[in-house]
Amino acid sequence: MGILLDKLELARIIENTNPWWNARPDVVPNFRRLAFRTCFDLLQDRSQRRAVLLSGPRRVGKSVILKQIAHALLAEGAPPRSVLYVSFEQSLLKLVPLRQVLDVYRESFHPAGEPAFLLLDEIHYSPEWDVEIKVLVDQRPEYRILATGSATNATRGQQESGVGRWRTVKIPTLSFYEYLRLRNKEIGVAPGEVSLHELRSVSDAGRIEIASRTTHLMPEFDRYMLMGGFPETAQLESVAEAQRLLHDDVVDRVLNRDMTTLFGVRSVPELERLFIYLCYHTGAIMQVRQCATDLGVNRQTVQNFLDLLEMANLIYRLPPDSHGGKLALKGSSKYYTVDAALRNAVLLKGEEVLRDATELGRVVETTILRHVYAYHYDRLPRLAYWRDSKTNREVDIVVRLGDFVVPFEVKYREYPLKDGIAPLASFCQENPGVSRAYFVTRREVDFGRILNFPAKAEVFQIPAHIFCLALGSFEHGSA
Repeated sequence: MGILLDKLELARIIENTNPWWNARPDVVPNFRRLAFRTCFDLLQDRSQRRAVLLSGPRRVGKSVILKQIAHALLAEGAPPRSVLYVSFEQSLLKLVPLRQVLDVYRESFHPAGEPAFLLLDEIHYSPEWDVEIKVLVDQRPEYRILATGSATNATRGQQESGVGRWRTVKIPTLSFYEYLRLRNKEIGVAPGEVSLHELRSVSDAGRIEIASRTTHLMPEFDRYMLMGGFPETAQLESVAEAQRLLHDDVVDRVLNRDMTTLFGVRSVPELERLFIYLCYHTGAIMQVRQCATDLGVNRQTVQNFLDLLEMANLIYRLPPDSHGGKLALKGSSKYYTVDAALRNAVLLKGEEVLRDATELGRVVETTILRHVYAYHYDRLPRLAYWRDSKTNREVDIVVRLGDFVVPFEVKYREYPLKDGIAPLASFCQENPGVSRAYFVTRREVDFGRILNFPAKAEVFQIPAHIFCLALGSFEHGSA
């Protein structure tokens, strides 16, 4: 590969992508995702010799975070040429292994043995990237490495190479709280006021006041679900334009390019049909055998594609809840897109979803799952759904952290308690150790502790926009 790009040309590309080496202007957004601080701290922690891999869907701001970290390192006094940014999504650099890039870096810009920060964007496009990073971590202690990728480790070999060599940091789509901050919207309450802990203990009068101060956010919550939790779409005004961007730059690029480049998928049309099928059936229990029959493909192909879509950060898988730490069968899982707006874009559904109770329920449930997932991610929980096979009652989300179990039921409609509380009651009766549960609602008046609940658990009902605001602000470190 080396003969395809000589050293002088490679040096030119490297220098042009690092404008701070020559004091050239380089503007980065002021808005910072939570992952910025996590990655920045890990990058500077020299107590552990591990690389950091920032993984998340396309267009969530991974490249921006790398540039922001470069600027932050320079502001703290790092020599300009000790901060190297390389994007392997550039066409020419896809021809070059990482070691060749670093050979030119050492020969032309930064001497061997000198400490350096390596910011490697879309590293999965670099040949044998996992082996290259393993060698760097093992043999080059002077390097601190932060890499990004739109897919998690694609092969068993990459997973084994990564053991003890890198830590993966997941970056989801924007939370509702981040979305509001990015759009410079007045939130109306301080982050600490809307933490789940504080909301459970505040008085009825206090909750009424909080609901009043956040009423203006309800239209923004609707817009958030339509436009998507992506920094670029969040700032657009047209739903159609946002959907075009999501379809072309997120869904199509992943299915038609990343899946072939990273995972060797050859039957892209079958994969695309499966993703559309998941969008239609989001939140429903999916039997792999039935899906295979409906799509006219074999069962193993469906299962393989489901795994790949999860690795590519396009879907969340929610298995059935199980006791005693037993693994639930994949064949009866539920699947959700990682952002409700992705589903809307694929199915070409715009503002009409806000007027269709069934469609709106699916969109809100997807949005709640995104927030619960991100809120608990660092604590390595088991997320699942629960279903009583005798009564067919279901609880949308169950979080298990050791002996700590919290169920979440979403009923985004008028008068949710009429028959919506029964599944939550059944779950809590079957799991007497549950001390608290959450009932996510629509109306502001459905806000507070549910009295006369037929189980020992304390059940707190909370409007969806306030629930997402609470989890998002906590996720962001109450910043």
